[in-house]
Parts: sequence; structure tokens; C-alpha cells
Amino acid sequence: MTHNTPLSPRPLRHLSEVHRRVLTAAQLRAHGVTTAELTEQCRPGGPWQLLLPNVVLLHPGPPTSEERLHGALLYAARESTPGVPAQPTAEEPHRPVYADAMITGLAALTLYGFSATPPLLSLDHVDVLVPRLRRLRSAGHVRVLRTPALPTPNAVTGLPVAPVPRALADAVAELTDAEAVRRLLTEAVRGGHCEPAAVVRELTQAKLLNRPHVVNAVDALVAEGRSIAEDRLYRMVGEYGLPDPVWNVDLRLPGGPHLGGLDAYWPDQAVAVELDTRAPRQDDDALWSEYARKREHLERLGITVVHVTPKKLRDAMEQQAAVVRTALMASADRDPAAYVVVLPR
Repeated sequence: MTHNTPLSPRPLRHLSEVHRRVLTAAQLRAHGVTTAELTEQCRPGGPWQLLLPNVVLLHPGPPTSEERLHGALLYAARESTPGVPAQPTAEEPHRPVYADAMITGLAALTLYGFSATPPLLSLDHVDVLVPRLRRLRSAGHVRVLRTPALPTPNAVTGLPVAPVPRALADAVAELTDAEAVRRLLTEAVRGGHCEPAAVVRELTQAKLLNRPHVVNAVDALVAEGRSIAEDRLYRMVGEYGLPDPVWNVDLRLPGGPHLGGLDAYWPDQAVAVELDTRAPRQDDDALWSEYARKREHLERLGITVVHVTPKKLRDAMEQQAAVVRTALMASADRDPAAYVVVLPR
């Protein structure tokens, strides 16, 4: 077999360009390349090279970032039967199926467009997430991470990529630079990639909140998330023509106890909006009980409390405005609320 010999009697034109440049040994055998021919082609100075165990780069020279990612997934993907890689689907016959494997960590965040992560080619390794029971070792530029339950991946540039919160947790797990962690978490929220609660949930599950530099970054993240949610709440009132409330107030009974703080309150209609920006930690149940007790107390006094999450404000602002407008209109049909003292918070 010479350098100009066709790869196989079955051409690879049905594959995309990168998928013609990186193939598994099993795929090459399926296209007619014998083990001896593969060894010859991958000899030192030859036209091919072994990128990873059983993954072949079909050109000399360094791999591109796309080839590194594709090779990492080919290496980590579960084979449907021994020696035979997972096959394309009928719906997408030209795209390989990377069964039980997805890109995570810094490489995933770079694919999502994060500016705080390094370029793909400058990463020492690519993190690939696989099920915990897979018998697979890290190799070459691939670092294998295991999880009891794989999340549903997102398709980014045609590749399966872990959701942003999971990718963040996997990236943060290897970072010791407090400023780098803070930049990543802040960009995740400020850039609209995800809500703080989802990030903190993943960090909690990964047992990363016992690291002081991560806890400090999370505190900044929660503050950032609340600021963004408050801005969305202000925008909702203005864009959807709701009457102006009084903002950020405390309620008290005359000469009595403190009833709690509210993000927005319409005194004439006795309607309140409260933003739920809790970061889910181990005391989450206790904190939620406190929210519930405050809400029940206010509603016994005749005050309607509309509970809004940052995610609802981001994804369904018009719907949330309709909920508030309905509560304001319904106030005319309710008994008058108890008199309360409204103080700035």
C-alpha cells in the first residue's frame, strides 16, 4: 500500500471533512484497511499518525482543535458492539454518534463562547464526561471524567457538550486560582448562559463548596445574579406598562413585628413581588420554609405575594408581567388588606 493508495474500496465522501481526517481503527478496518496497512501508514514519518489509542489522524503534522475534539469523542464513545463504533442515525447519516460521551470542562466553556477560557489549542487536555461504570482511562490529550448519571448534552458546532452548569463544575474542580474561578462564574451569569442556582447546585453536588476560593466566588455569583434579576424586574414593569411600585421595602405591622422585605410593592392594591434568588445549598429547605412562612403571614393579612425566579424573568417576562397585572386587577374584588407600615429597605 503506497501513500497514494485509496483508503478503501468504500469511499468516505459521505463523511464531513473532519470526520475523514480522524477515524478509529475499527472504522478504517470497516473501510478495508488491514492492521498491517494501518501500522505501515502510522510509522514514524508516515502520512498518518496515532492521535489516541485506536484513533488515527489521517495526515502528518499537529491536529487542529476540531480534530482534537473529534478524536477525544471517538476515543471515549461507547462502541455499539465490540470493535464497531456507534453508527450514524437515519436522520443524520453523515454525523457520527458519540454514545455515552460529551465534552465538558474548559473545552466545553470555550465552545459555548466564554471569553474567560483559553483557546482550544492551548488547552493541555480535553475533558470528556462518561458514565461512572465505563472502563476507560485518560490518554494523550483526553482526561476522562466519570459521573453516576450523564446529563443531556447540548449540540455545539455539531458536538455533544455538557450543559454549562456541569461544564463549569468540572472546570472549577481543577482550578486553584480564585480570580479565574470568579471570572468563569461571573461570565456564566452575566452572559446569560445559566442562572446562579443551577451553577451552585452543580458545585454542591461536586462537593466543591468546601473550598474557600469557590465559596467566595459563589457569594459574588449570587450577588451578581440578584442584581441582574432586579434589573429585569425593573424592565418588566416599564416595558409592560405596569403601574410603578415602591421598590425594595420592608413591611411592619404598626407598633408590631417586622413582616419581611419585598422587592416591589403596590400599597394601594396590596400586591407584592418577591424575587427568589436562593442559592441551593444544604440549608435550602430551611430557607424555603422561611420564604413560605413570610408569604403565608402576608397573605393572611390580605397581601398578595407574587413569587418570581430569575429564570422566569429571563425566559418568560411577558408571562410574569401578566401574572402581576392579574393580581393588581383582582385586588378590587378582595377584602381590604390590613394596614401595614412601608419602610425603605
